[in-house]
Amino acid sequence: MKKIEAIIRPFKLDDVREALSEIGVRGMTITEVKGYGRQKGHTEMYRGSEYKIDFLPKVKVEIVAKDSGVDRIVQTIIKAAKTGQVGDGKIFVSPVDDVIRIRTDESGEAAI
Repeated sequence: MKKIEAIIRPFKLDDVREALSEIGVRGMTITEVKGYGRQKGHTEMYRGSEYKIDFLPKVKVEIVAKDSGVDRIVQTIIKAAKTGQVGDGKIFVSPVDDVIRIRTDESGEAAI
């Protein structure tokens, strides 16, 4: 099993969620996060004063999936989240040792 964490632009969340639903992804966790990468934030004007925004709003989508479905999920996220601009985000894939469904005590892939 693998955990897929995608950091994406907030306005792309609905596109990503719909695309993942179409390929059969049944569950995900969404967290509102802030961060920056290569774009290093940006500056804005407010009432005549310039101020720097170091951390930009992003959304983190977390999915735990069977190894066999990871490539399809990753490609779906890329296709739905890509704008071609700096700041589109990142996808991290890491191993998951075990998953336990609290309600039924099921574990492993049966608990996904």
